[in-house]
Amino acid sequence: MQNILVLCIGNICRSPMAEALLRQALPGKTVRSAGLSALIGKPADPFSVQLMAEQGIDISAHRAQNISARLVSEADLILVMDLEQKKHVETQYVASRGKVFRLGEFDKVDIADPYREGVESFRAAYELIDAGVKKFVVQIAQLR
Repeated sequence: MQNILVLCIGNICRSPMAEALLRQALPGKTVRSAGLSALIGKPADPFSVQLMAEQGIDISAHRAQNISARLVSEADLILVMDLEQKKHVETQYVASRGKVFRLGEFDKVDIADPYREGVESFRAAYELIDAGVKKFVVQIAQLR
């Protein structure tokens, strides 16, 4: 499992945080993020940047991009934030079936979009993202 793709809606709040955490935890793997309806070219939300900086991770260079057939086909694992996104990806990209999972899959939770909400909404999303990343990292490590 070399290539991981993380998706959310705009690719400026949740997926950049998940991408950064996965990249840090899985050196040597290719980790990318994208949006289902990305705010193309926009930087990560200031609250996402702030929360990641608190973890010692700089995501200020992040720029949003849209999901594409190429990104989907290159990915060995695709992580989304909720069941609706999972269904959308599997419908739009039939070849993705079997490799799309919610980031909160192990805890059976969706990760709500904190866009245009306060820092506490971002912090709540970060906590769920961090928990999901840690659980997927364990699973990925067992595949070696």
